[in-house]
Amino acid sequence: MSSNRNDLDRARAAWRWRGQQRPDFAVTPGPGQESVWDYPRPPAYVPDSRHVSVYAGDTLLADTHCAMRVLETGSPPTFYLPPESVDMAQLTPSDRRTFCEWKGRAEYFHVTDSSGRRIDNALWRYPDAFDDAAPIAGWFACYPSQLRCFVDGEAVRAQAGGYYGGWITDELVGPFKGEPGTGHW
Repeated sequence: MSSNRNDLDRARAAWRWRGQQRPDFAVTPGPGQESVWDYPRPPAYVPDSRHVSVYAGDTLLADTHCAMRVLETGSPPTFYLPPESVDMAQLTPSDRRTFCEWKGRAEYFHVTDSSGRRIDNALWRYPDAFDDAAPIAGWFACYPSQLRCFVDGEAVRAQAGGYYGGWITDELVGPFKGEPGTGHW
């Protein structure tokens, strides 16, 4: 997809749910829980001071109390980590690129753990994020399906589907985008 204004407008308009009203199929959150159906589209960028740690195997890759949660309708939050919290020596640039109609063009990175095992395209970032996504420009996100991720010691569960990088924790209720049949939810 290009960043041409007409293409962007078409892609943005394709989304059915935008967080204004929780659909009937959404789970009602209990005390201390959040419904991903209350998140907005375009996404919100929310600072999070909880302890976030990411491991490649047993090797610590990132550690911070200064993450940014990206909240978008129907998806578990994606956590973005400041560059200074990531061990850059474990990263190798990838040729993979993707495009998000809300954030811009993403570049990807392979991770090498202490045993020398390479985990392909495990992290990404938006080096030149669109204006609304400026709070995450240059920050790293990762796939909890490929890396071990923790929020305040709780092991994160991966969002289904392989494309999305949402972090599922006990505080969230769905259902979550990424399952078969959820395109343009």
